[in-house]
Amino acid sequence: MRFVLRSKIHKANVTEANRAYIGSITIDKTLMDKSGLWPGEKVMVVSNTSGARLETYVIEGAPDSGIICMNGAAAHLIKKGEEIIIMGFELTDKPIKPMNILVDKQNRFVRLL
Repeated sequence: MRFVLRSKIHKANVTEANRAYIGSITIDKTLMDKSGLWPGEKVMVVSNTSGARLETYVIEGAPDSGIICMNGAAAHLIKKGEEIIIMGFELTDKPIKPMNILVDKQNRFVRLL
């Protein structure tokens, strides 16, 4: 069994950082649906801006809002305005084709990668 990339939102922009929240990343529901991410799913978040990497879980944001909000302790590592990659993985014994999406500066779907 291996952990294999299943979902990726590429070049997303952090629209908010809420240190007061207890934890997680809030993601626009439309982007969640297009990438195959689920509420509560563990994800890896990598900042192209600072190089920070962390694991957290997904909270569903309003559809078509463009929201990408780092919550809780994660907001200390990745801040508003940073460009990030959000990745979900699956434990499997077979190769899978990941659902990789590219978004624009407003976190709107551009195309599949």
